[in-house]
Amino acid sequence: MATDSSLLNSELELQQQEELYQQLLLQTMGNKQTENPESKVIRPQPGMCVKTVSEPDKQKVFVNICQSNSVPHPPELSREELLELLQSEDPSGYRVPMTLGEPHTEVDNSSQGCTAYDVVINQDFFQRCQEDPLFQQFFILVSVEGLENKYNLELSRDWKVLKNRKFLGSVSEQNIRTKSRPVIQELQPQYVPVNGQRVEPGAGLIF
Repeated sequence: MATDSSLLNSELELQQQEELYQQLLLQTMGNKQTENPESKVIRPQPGMCVKTVSEPDKQKVFVNICQSNSVPHPPELSREELLELLQSEDPSGYRVPMTLGEPHTEVDNSSQGCTAYDVVINQDFFQRCQEDPLFQQFFILVSVEGLENKYNLELSRDWKVLKNRKFLGSVSEQNIRTKSRPVIQELQPQYVPVNGQRVEPGAGLIF
């Protein structure tokens, strides 16, 4: 009987600990929502995977370009307008909403270690990039420059879009803002422009 009583007490203690843990978890989640009510967690869909290397050490880097309707669509832009913009003195006027995820370590097909970054854009804009090589290469350039600016990197412009892989690693959740304060801060990180330098044909773009 003493043994049965001891087991019963242990079970009661475990149950009480579990209830306390659940209460603390709910309280923590509630506090986070109260502290940051203007953001939400999304799980983007895989889109395409871009392979490049870091400079000057030539380490493999993969950019996972993902898609989500929770990310705002950039302003409408025709192909002709994009060409004019890229040939202008200041192409930074066109801004693309996106999120730039933290670097994560992965293993490539050769079982070699590499670094991957997740970039999330609007789903409709991603489809536009899939349909038009000019938009695709333009956005890859914007993504690469955004990662360079945020993480103090230097990435090669000699990239390659992988044909048989949409994502390297596993898709992770992203935290985005649902209300702008002001509009340019709608996403974290903020809108990332192409740099102010003139973009010439052959500089990582298909014309």
